[in-house]
Amino acid sequence: MSSSPDSQKTKTILIDVIPQRMTPKQSLERLAELEELTSTYGGIVVVKKYQRRLHPHPKMYIGPGKVEELAVEGPAVGAKLLIINDRLKPRQMYELSERLGKSGMHVWDRMDLILKIFGKHAQNAEAKLEIELASISHMGPRIYGMGMELSRQGGGIGTLGVGETNTEIMKRHLKERERTVKDKLRTYQTSRDLQRANRSRKGLKTVAIVGYTNAGKTTLLNALTGRREYAANELFATLDTRVGSLYLPGIMKTALISDTIGFIRDLPPELIQAFASTLSEAVHADLLLHVVDASDKNAAKHMDVVEDVLRKIGADKIPRIVVWNKADRLKRRLAASKLSVSATTGAGIDELTARIEKVLFP
Repeated sequence: MSSSPDSQKTKTILIDVIPQRMTPKQSLERLAELEELTSTYGGIVVVKKYQRRLHPHPKMYIGPGKVEELAVEGPAVGAKLLIINDRLKPRQMYELSERLGKSGMHVWDRMDLILKIFGKHAQNAEAKLEIELASISHMGPRIYGMGMELSRQGGGIGTLGVGETNTEIMKRHLKERERTVKDKLRTYQTSRDLQRANRSRKGLKTVAIVGYTNAGKTTLLNALTGRREYAANELFATLDTRVGSLYLPGIMKTALISDTIGFIRDLPPELIQAFASTLSEAVHADLLLHVVDASDKNAAKHMDVVEDVLRKIGADKIPRIVVWNKADRLKRRLAASKLSVSATTGAGIDELTARIEKVLFP
């Protein structure tokens, strides 16, 4: 894959392959989140396209005709980056990069973009290691698939070839680095386990905030604990786990509350696996606060995504409270059965605290 563009406002083309029966409106909705991710990274979308196909092209994901079209259109609009709204196979990435690189465009898939955003937002050493581990898992197959192309440098059939040597060196380097990163992450996990055991001995209850990215989890943590953690209106603003104390005035006790990485549609398995240490806060919590952006028209779909990720990490059996956040953005009130709050204005926070108290100490 080509090296990353340096510009913070890289002109970008987005493209998706969609089923034959999908409407243009639905196809653009699929690209909306990718556009928001691109904006979060620092790029600017200049063209959005989709192609109807029964199946992605095995060699280039998008059809050869569309590739040729992009090779002309990209330079015409000044685009330096093409992002595919899916995960590419190593061969597809290689072929697209070869063909479009001549037009001055880099090629990323959705996973590349997410990893770039994660790398940009990671603050502590643990999060950086987790991102590196996910990157190794993502890049590894691509490097292994480059053997044939690299072997051309060797000069002949039946010879060992420089390419084969390069491939073996890269394989070995990745495996060694992966082992080192995993060892370091295990030390963080051991520390978390000790802290968790200590909290358990002291009888401290724990609450974990989960939800779709940009639902307002960190802002809610601040509202409940009085902390002033960084909270931005963008996807994946928070990757590091933050822990604060939540005072329960009704019983004059304190619980610990934490937030962590936001979930997203098609969250890659490598990321779930790599962030196992920080996600363990949710897995071992006594209570989950599932935060939903009440002003988001896709709220129901996002709730399904969160529930799916909770199942994957083994946290689906933990008691939870659904918190409908950003109520201040609504033109009408939510149904009385829904617990609505505004983490920004503080509306509904007292009611939420009382509900947490009731669940933790029935």
